[in-house]
Amino acid sequence: MLGVMDDVRIGRILRALRRRRGWTQKELGRRASVSQQAISLIERGHGGRLSVETMRRVFGALDARWEPTVSWRGGDLDRLIDEEHARLVGEMARRLADAGWEVAVEVTYSEFGDRGSVDVLGAHRDLLAIVVVEVKSELTAIESTLRKLDEKVRIVQGSLGRERFAFRPRSVGRLLVLPSTNVARRRVDRFSEVLDVAFPDRAGRVRGWLRTPEGSLAGIQFVSITNPGGDKRAAGGSKRVRRPRREVG
Repeated sequence: MLGVMDDVRIGRILRALRRRRGWTQKELGRRASVSQQAISLIERGHGGRLSVETMRRVFGALDARWEPTVSWRGGDLDRLIDEEHARLVGEMARRLADAGWEVAVEVTYSEFGDRGSVDVLGAHRDLLAIVVVEVKSELTAIESTLRKLDEKVRIVQGSLGRERFAFRPRSVGRLLVLPSTNVARRRVDRFSEVLDVAFPDRAGRVRGWLRTPEGSLAGIQFVSITNPGGDKRAAGGSKRVRRPRREVG
């Protein structure tokens, strides 16, 4: 079902959170008042066999919440469990900077209860344009991805864009960036009825808008993180990058 993480993904998240604390399965079980076998069961993708109360105790011991989706300190768990996300962020930031955009990565916000971060935020001052880039190394929860990106665009159009770049945008683009793999392309094809409406722009239209950002953009771009002619920048806090203008590839 769209918007619901499966048991395997929940297990990956639990393992990442536990390892981040440096705890063994036995230690986490002790703190959550469950057995080590229960922790192992969740991490192996079989959490559906356990009760809701048990799942809540386990994730609660890690300052996370299970409802049954998992949130952790308002952050995007993809960043924690998948290093490919950082490489995609760095590659997209490089491409925008090379095309003359002023770029900031991992721009955090907290406004009226909405918290999170924008993976890549670009500003084109000459044309009063802003692009909000959402990077996904693995496209899973489609509906929640769409809702969160809507939230980020709304906040950028409001206070965040003016605070960061000191101008009100005339043109705003939203861009979903995915790895250029057969798996990602098949995923987009599978949910085309939803994604074609939310992100109708592709390929040439996306590249053209990024060269000359006028009007709106709602697109998907597949990005290869293997780029022999450039470097790879890892996402790790807000930063700005500026380079001479070059056409977006």
